[in-house]
Amino acid sequence: MSEQDQVQAARKAFGRRLRGLRLDANLNGRQLSARSGMRDSKISRIELGRQNPTEADIRVWCRACDAEDQVPELIAAHRQIDEMWEEHRHAMRAGLKQQSERIKPLYEQTKLIRAYEPQTVPGFLQRPGYTRAVIEDVSRFHGLTDDVDQAVEGRLNRLRVLESGKCMFSLVIEAGALYAQRGSVAVMLDQLDYVERAAGFANVALGIIPLGRLRTIWPGEGFYVYDESLVRSEHWTGGYRARRPSEIATYLRIFKLLQSQAVYGDSARAEIDAARRLLQSREIS
Repeated sequence: MSEQDQVQAARKAFGRRLRGLRLDANLNGRQLSARSGMRDSKISRIELGRQNPTEADIRVWCRACDAEDQVPELIAAHRQIDEMWEEHRHAMRAGLKQQSERIKPLYEQTKLIRAYEPQTVPGFLQRPGYTRAVIEDVSRFHGLTDDVDQAVEGRLNRLRVLESGKCMFSLVIEAGALYAQRGSVAVMLDQLDYVERAAGFANVALGIIPLGRLRTIWPGEGFYVYDESLVRSEHWTGGYRARRPSEIATYLRIFKLLQSQAVYGDSARAEIDAARRLLQSREIS
């Protein structure tokens, strides 16, 4: 399902919630129309997810259904739908450096960051050379004209947060991320060395899911959970954001399953060393 399809599905689900309120109040469409002042056709479109209600519509709807106590939760859910997906082409207009600056306060205010990455070293562990390679790939794909040096500097805020020791990190990565070369062999060797070193930090728990592991949870999109207040995930065409407790709880459940597939400590270091040896053999050849 595409990002747009998921937003539409969320709008339809919201319409069904409003329909449920109407049915719980024993009202048909005409009766709700009479109580709320909304036309029958508008009520039908909203319930079918074909029209996005305004917050004023939600308040009037709840009042007509004697469910005003549900207004705050419904409005929060409605806002979540609008904020759920942020298209890259709009988000990146301000530039990569500005994006990093905008999210910096979130990093600094969070006490525990959980992250899963299937194909890339998590941003909080990225060394400058690796970050540069990632930014150059993103800029090339999206046709951005950022100053790469400034963009790299902005992204390194994440590394500083990790090294400050003020925040705890629980990180799970697929072993394949250690083999996906970004930049030169020298850049990758430097990055692998740092991943191994960071795994020993007191504020970092690093798990690696080995290649060929018998899976009980499939690899999926990378995501980051900030305390229990926000989930962020980057996709090909957009960034996903969620603050709803039920959505965060789902991601935390996924993360726990991914943790159960990962190895830690000496076993994780052995995974890093295997990737390093393969890179060194390429360098020699």
